[in-house]
Formats: sequence, C-alpha cells, structure tokens
Amino acid sequence: MIYEASPFAVVLFVFFVMFVLGLSFYFARKTKSAQNYFAAGGAIHWGVNGIAFAGDYLSAASFLGICGMIAVAGYDGFLYSIGYLAGWIVALFLVAEPMKRLGKFTFTDALDSKFNSKAIQLTAAISTLIVSIFYLIPQMVGAGALVTPLLGLPHWVGVVIVGAIVIFIVATAGMTSTTYVQFIKGGLLLIFSVILSIYIFNNGLSLTPDNETGKYHEFINLTPVIENDLITVEGYNVVGIRDVKGHKFVKLEKDGINRWFNLVEIDDVAQLKEMLSISVLPDGMKLYNGEDKENRKFFQVGHMSKIIVDGKEVTETGPLGPFEFLETIANSEIIRFAKVQFEDAGNEVTLWYQKPTEGSAMMSPGLKFHIGEDATPWSKWNFISLMLALFLGTASLPHILIRYYTVPSAKDARKSTIIAIAAIGGFYILTMFMGLGAAVNGVLDVESSNMAGPLLAKAFGVGLFSIISAIAFATILGTVSGLIVASSGAIAHDLIDNYMGKNLIDEKKVKAGKLAAVAVGIVAIGLGISFKGMNVSFLVGWAFAVVASANLPAILMLLFWKKTTAKGIAWSIVSGIVSSLSIILTSPTMWERYGLDGADAPHMLDNPAIISFTLALIVLVVVSLATQKDNEKLEAAKA
Repeated sequence: MIYEASPFAVVLFVFFVMFVLGLSFYFARKTKSAQNYFAAGGAIHWGVNGIAFAGDYLSAASFLGICGMIAVAGYDGFLYSIGYLAGWIVALFLVAEPMKRLGKFTFTDALDSKFNSKAIQLTAAISTLIVSIFYLIPQMVGAGALVTPLLGLPHWVGVVIVGAIVIFIVATAGMTSTTYVQFIKGGLLLIFSVILSIYIFNNGLSLTPDNETGKYHEFINLTPVIENDLITVEGYNVVGIRDVKGHKFVKLEKDGINRWFNLVEIDDVAQLKEMLSISVLPDGMKLYNGEDKENRKFFQVGHMSKIIVDGKEVTETGPLGPFEFLETIANSEIIRFAKVQFEDAGNEVTLWYQKPTEGSAMMSPGLKFHIGEDATPWSKWNFISLMLALFLGTASLPHILIRYYTVPSAKDARKSTIIAIAAIGGFYILTMFMGLGAAVNGVLDVESSNMAGPLLAKAFGVGLFSIISAIAFATILGTVSGLIVASSGAIAHDLIDNYMGKNLIDEKKVKAGKLAAVAVGIVAIGLGISFKGMNVSFLVGWAFAVVASANLPAILMLLFWKKTTAKGIAWSIVSGIVSSLSIILTSPTMWERYGLDGADAPHMLDNPAIISFTLALIVLVVVSLATQKDNEKLEAAKA
C-alpha cells in the first residue's frame, strides 16, 4: 500500500519525540544509583505504577496486532485480548506480592533469594534475555509498520528510529523515565481508544464508507474471450494461468510489464456489483481485478457487502450503540480478503481475492483457529497451546515483573496490579469495536493487518489519525523501554555482578546496564527489520509461550512447593527454553519463513506451550526430588 505522510502527523510525531527525550534528560540527573536506574528507587506511587503497568503491557501486539487480527479474523483475534487479560488473574493472586518481597531489581533476584545459586543466576538471566528479545521483535515490527503511514518512510527506517530513541531513553534515565513514558502513553491510549470507538458508533455502518484510506485493489475494463479453455484478452498477452486454492489467476503482459489478475467468471454486471458492493460500475467492465498503475478503478478493502437491520437490507444504518453495532454486524455480510502465494518463474507471487463472509462467522470462533467442523487434532492442540501460553505468560514476563520493584511495598504491588487489570480490561473490550470498525469501514491495508487501528482513525480525519499514531508509537516506545531495562538488568546485575562475582559499585553497575541497553537495542533493530510483515500479536504469542515455559514453573513451584531445589529451577528453565524454541523454529510458520513448504515441517504445532510448559514443570519436579540433599544442606547451613 502506498502512503503519503501528513504534515500535521509529522509535527505531532516530532513534538512527542522531543517531549520523551526531554523527560529522559530531566530524570537522567536523578539517576545515580543502581536502585534508581533499575527500579526507579522503589518510590513510584501505586496508582502511577498501575497505569504504567498498562502502558507497559498494552504493547504493539495489543493496539496494532489485536485490532488487525480482529479486522481480519473476527472473534478469533479477540481471543488474544481474552488470553492477555486472563493472565493478570495469575499475576494478581499468585505472583504480585511474593515477587515484591523476594526481589530487588530483577526476576532472577526473586528466584535466587533462597538459594544464592550460580546455576539460577545464569539460567534465569539467559531466560530474561531470550524472552525480552522475542518480545522485542513484534514491537520493532510494529514500529516499522507504523512509521510508514505516519512519516511516509520505509519500514526499516521506522525500526531504526524507535531503536535509537529507546536506547537513548534507557541509557540516560533507566526505569524512572521509562515509568513515566509508560504512564503517559497508557493514559492517552485508553482515552483516545474510547474516542475512536465513539467515532465508530456515530459513523454506523454503510455499504459505501466515505473515505480514501483503504482504496487499494482495482478493476480494469478487460473482456476476455474464452474458447476451448483458451483465454485471450484484447491488448494483452496471456502469459500464464494458475489455479490456486480454487481461484483462477491470469498473468497478462503489456508493454513489457507483467500483471496478475483474479479471474471472476461473471458476465452479469449487476451480479458483479452486488458481489463486490460497488455503488458505481461502468457498463462493460467485467471479469478481472488486480494491480495496475494506470487507469485505476478502486473498491473498498474490507467493507460491508450486505447490511441487515430488523430483517431488512439497508444501505446504511446511521449512528449505532455498542450492542446494536455488534448485533448488526452479526446479521450482515462482510467482504474480507484472503491471501494466496505461489511461485512463478522463480519469483514469489502474493495475491489477494475477495471473500464474502457472514457476519455471524466474524462473531464466532473458527476463521483463524480451526476448532469447529473443519478442526484437525493439530489445529485443536494449536489453539489450546496458544490460550495456555497467553494465560500463563503474563505473570512471568521479565519486563512486567520488574515493575513490582518500583513501588515501596508488597501492598502497593497488589494495588498496582488491580489498577492495571481495570485499565487493561477496559482497553481490551475496546479492541473488539476498533477491530470490527476497521473490518467494515474500507480501511485495511491487506499487506499489513497491523495498520488496521491507525488507518481506521485516518478514515475519520487526519487529526485523529495523527494523534492515534503518535500514541501507538508511544506504546511501542514504552514497551521496548521496559524490555531493554529488563535485559540490561539481566546482563549488568544478574550476569556480571552476581554470576561472575564482580561486585560492581553502583556507578559501574549503572554503566554496564547502559552499555547492555545499547547492545540489546541494536539486536532488536536487526530482528525487527528481518520479521517485517508478520502480525505482531502472532509474534507475541511466541514470546508468551517461551516465557510461560521457561519462567512460570520455576516461579510457582518456588512459591508453593517447599521441596523445590536450585537445580530443579535451573534445569526447568533450560528445558522450557530449549523445548519451546525447538518447537517454534521447526514450526510450519517458520518453515515458510525459511522459504520452504509449511506442510513439510516436522510437525504442525505453531504454539509450543502445551508441550514445553508441561515438560518444564515435570523436569522441575523430577530434578528437585532427586536433589533434596541440596535443600537439607542449605537448611543446615542456615541453622
């Protein structure tokens, strides 16, 4: 999709960046000790910390990824919202207060509080780094996707910009500036998500949404002649015909330029108009659609093809309430877009075709996760595994856990978590309306579902688009900052200071943390460029699977099973990391990323948690039972 930058959006973006940098300069003067750098001095108010929790947690996956997935796959995308929110119940009732009491700066501190084990220090620090990097990938992908329409710059430039700004934030003021960036953007995200939802309700539903944002695919006035299964088109050379997933695609050549078209075998113009919900279609226009840079005739990308109100078809509804909005969509029909890919003359070809979908299907599970009539054992295991990862991952995310050390007491940690649940829950309800609003208002960029939310805002005006995009950018800044603080703490505090026994003074520990932040930021930039185009919520699902497998069994068993040993924790972390990464790297999705056929992957499981979490838990129990003498020696030493 081709984007043109808005001057207002650019000015707002620059203003926000300057504000964030100014905030970092201000707090940098107060960041002298390791306690201040890694944990904001433990002096953040629980109310501020609660909103900062939301600002940290509501990442690119939440605003960009979930809205995009709902726009493309309906209710199945909303399941991510449910899973992300449900994980906070585990955090509230099982983790919040104990983690505050046990830890100092990092997740590793809490795990090692009882043992002083080199094995825990090493494995937990490595786990923090791996999880943080996996979580950083979708944030950087989202940054690149966002900067393209906002500033009109290439994806990789957006990734570099975000990386550079975040490295500066963390390398100057650490957790203090990160907390206030997260607090501000968390509050703004909630406020303007409500405003965007109000626009959606006031706009209602229409067969011809009035905007230019999502007009992308096109029709060309071509009349093919089909005789004896041979296709000829006046003015074009037919150079290839491919049947892919039940759809016929024709490759035409003119003036040395090759173009692919989707063959729609309909001769009745009225029928074609009804199928594609186009209000004006010139007589004689037939049969082909594709991407031609000349004489474009556009139709909306993602829109209503049939609106049913009280059992009658209408062309528009006018303003709707939240429940009326959902009910009308469920009774109507939506044009979605399906992607097909195939190889032609050694080149990978990607095409999209129209797919009319009942609104009831959008409002029910099944469009993405095949768990209904077309379910297979693999698809069911994939779905269960994803939900398990989302539910269990939240309570063990390193950048979330370290927020418990920024408040004065365990009681404050619990109150912060309650505030976070309220804010995050409210936002996730709104993702349903924003995602469906993008699906029906003709604003989708089929090449990047991540842009559904910002492009929906653009349909209502460039001012709202600029503000929403700047907030989304802030969302990425806040989350990436938290992740890099967690990573720098793992390197400077856990690995260098504790594991290697350097016993750094505060000044040197802070310096090591800043250098680590630069290194992790550079790695994140490279990975963000490499994974361009993947849905960020899908990528975050992987991060949650890894963290649920590597960290949560160790946390829960340490807190609630007295027989847990240091070796049990260390081997559990290792088994969780190795098993989850092995399953991910050999999954169908990664097989396609390698340029191979996903159907040839060693297994059909994209989400590893159901295996890797269970394995890590079993390993912890078995190893702990086999090393009980270690605990006996530890108790004797304390006596």
